[in-house]
Amino acid sequence: MDSVSVLISGAGPTGLTLGLELARRGVAVRIIDKEESFTTASRGKAGIQPRTLEVFYDLGVIDRVLASGTQRLPFRRYRRDRLINETIPYLDNAPTQGEPFRRLHFMPQSRVEEILRERLAEYGVAVELGTELVEFEQTDVDRVTATLATAQGTEQLSAAYLVGSDGGRSLVRKQLGISFEGFTEEEKQLIVGDVQIDGLAPDAWYQWLDLDLGVVMLCPLSGTRSWQIQATPPVDADGRPMEPSVQALQRAVDRATGMPIRVHDATWLSTSRINVRMADRLRVGRVFLAGDAAHVHPVLGALGANTGVQDAYNLGWKLALVLAGAVPELLDTYQEERLPVARWTLDTSVASTRAVFEEMTGGIGGAEAGLTQETLQLGLEYRASSLSRAMLGETDTGVQAGDRAPDSVCLDMAGQLVRLFDVFRGPHFTLLGFGAGCETALREVAAGTPDDLRTCLLGERPAAYGLGADTLVLVRPDGYIGLTAPSGDSAAVLGYLGSLLGGTVPAATA
Repeated sequence: MDSVSVLISGAGPTGLTLGLELARRGVAVRIIDKEESFTTASRGKAGIQPRTLEVFYDLGVIDRVLASGTQRLPFRRYRRDRLINETIPYLDNAPTQGEPFRRLHFMPQSRVEEILRERLAEYGVAVELGTELVEFEQTDVDRVTATLATAQGTEQLSAAYLVGSDGGRSLVRKQLGISFEGFTEEEKQLIVGDVQIDGLAPDAWYQWLDLDLGVVMLCPLSGTRSWQIQATPPVDADGRPMEPSVQALQRAVDRATGMPIRVHDATWLSTSRINVRMADRLRVGRVFLAGDAAHVHPVLGALGANTGVQDAYNLGWKLALVLAGAVPELLDTYQEERLPVARWTLDTSVASTRAVFEEMTGGIGGAEAGLTQETLQLGLEYRASSLSRAMLGETDTGVQAGDRAPDSVCLDMAGQLVRLFDVFRGPHFTLLGFGAGCETALREVAAGTPDDLRTCLLGERPAAYGLGADTLVLVRPDGYIGLTAPSGDSAAVLGYLGSLLGGTVPAATA
């Protein structure tokens, strides 16, 4: 029986991000997907949120991502053939020192997946297509036995851990017996698909939102000749919604727009419904859920694939450390931290849907009503996590343990400019010393820690961190702050790392 450290079922953005997080740490990983070929469907085209762009910066794919889309996409609202409103979401969100990405980035999900696969290939990992997980069992204390089906037959595989990133109909979740509570609004349907359009310039997301004539939204897909269409299905002679087809889409467009727009050459068609569901657990033993397997919600607000990528980013470093000998309890913090985020995602996406509906009835705005500063996901935090430890007491007036670690360009003690996101980049912890008073502590920690920690002594306290005194800030591998401590408290840092890494970190020297 073949053996692997981590088996990932599902090769969408979530599974690919997790695979990349593990591969760059040298973890043996297999990523399987039951589809016979990679999809070219746009699917979640709504956008990549700034927090996910930060993840992609760390993973080394940000240049390819930014070159494959746009952050300046006008939203044009029409009533029949009359333009009634145009806006560009987040136009005023200029980059800052602490937040270099503050706008939604529009690109097809299929291109995101392609970029992640290219990066994975650099580590010698390829997605295994036509390979389906059909069952698994946790019989041994330290292994999961999985049965895989391919065109050549079945295979038994032993894995230390299994992660189900296999979508809303997740076999992994169902076999674990994890409930998926929520609701589906069957009557609220949209036909969605990738088509070609004649009669419109591909320079905006065109929107017709009419309670009587139906919804039609046409969004050009960057880097292609295709558009993604979302439309209320017209009814047939019996009053039933028509199945997805070019003919049904053309009828919907004609009815809603009254404009000479031609729909043709569909390459992907589907039906979308409002589906709001969430798993009550993200882990059973050595098996985990991530992405749509753990939570599904409306597309408005553009949170779906983004939340899945961030699930994987949270889980990957923890799996890798435990496989390398860190305390197994570290894996408990995946559910502890990400389950509240899943609930936030469902609540926020439902609120975004409600806001867009209110704009529809008001007759002026459009899908931009579902995009808020909150949906950028830069404010998500883990302050309540057991991994977040603040040692500053009443003097802690700046960033908090559990917060996202801001970026900044600042001077180190040698007077050289450093960018913090570049310091963080890679699979390590980072200990920042803000101010000369941290020098001794950084030297003690550097002498007493393993190779997966980088130290950086800075000659200033950048505004993005809001610190009033010299301070030690320990940044986790996923860019969140694990610990804040006074400038001389090397023992706090060593104790924190030792508690995660299994006591392998010695105490501070005298």
